[in-house]
Amino acid sequence: MKRRIITSGVMLAMAGIMLGSCQKEDGAKTEVPAANNESAAHNKLTIAAVNSTWNIDWNNKTNGATYTSSQANGDFGNVSGWNDSRAYTTNGKDGTVGSRVTLLPGQLSGAGGLVANSVIQAGAAYEMDYDVKFHSQFNWSRGGKVGFGFGIGEHNTGGDAAWDGNGGTLRLMWYSPDSNPGRVYFQPYLYYKDMNGGPSSGNNFGDTFGKTYPTTGALVKGQWYHVHLYIKSNTGSNTDGHVQIVIDGNIILDQNIRWTTNDSKRMIDQLTFHTFRGGSQSYWTANTTDYIYYDNLKVHRIN
Repeated sequence: MKRRIITSGVMLAMAGIMLGSCQKEDGAKTEVPAANNESAAHNKLTIAAVNSTWNIDWNNKTNGATYTSSQANGDFGNVSGWNDSRAYTTNGKDGTVGSRVTLLPGQLSGAGGLVANSVIQAGAAYEMDYDVKFHSQFNWSRGGKVGFGFGIGEHNTGGDAAWDGNGGTLRLMWYSPDSNPGRVYFQPYLYYKDMNGGPSSGNNFGDTFGKTYPTTGALVKGQWYHVHLYIKSNTGSNTDGHVQIVIDGNIILDQNIRWTTNDSKRMIDQLTFHTFRGGSQSYWTANTTDYIYYDNLKVHRIN
């Protein structure tokens, strides 16, 4: 099947709108981002409004300041769920300015992180790129939601299974299984019509497809990772939608999918920015304050 990996040269050719912000890590030595062979691909662009493309970084923000809800609204548009106390501007990738989300000790979901959503122009296909890094002293705990994603129709999350065919979401998690706590990885986290095999599965939480990155070993604290997402909605009850997740050039998930069965709910119209621990059970919590960093967000509506 055709791969939707978009080269940075193409992305740079599509002038877009940028988000910006930056600061140093608190309570720890300043880090030098790990080398990344894609670094040249993510040069910052000047801010320019284009109908279908956003190139969002935080370079136009003050390094080392609160990233306020008014700034987020100016950058992303109509944002809900923002929390000024957990959003910050900090050192980004390659000496630039980036953003940081704080995870609070003993808290899960929106009570301890950031669960923000933005309205985007409804489209049948979108792609996205961004860079993400866990702090050098990050406490993995069990795991949580991380990074940017997309919402379709009713934007199902939080145990609201998408079996009724009215919506879905494409997001990522980091996860450290209790059976092997040294094995920490990214995994897909999707809500869609056929998730987990349907209602008979008894599992109404997101589907991971059994995919992981890395496939062996563990994620490295203090290292930047590049994430590419592609999403295409399906038509009617057909399995002609698509999803692709690529991390550092490695294809993690790439397959056709049936997101919805209600054509009035089939459009992609939400950008998610979810960074929090959980799960809902207490074993997802951590007793430390921790940070996750972001830079170079690029979002493109294909059609």
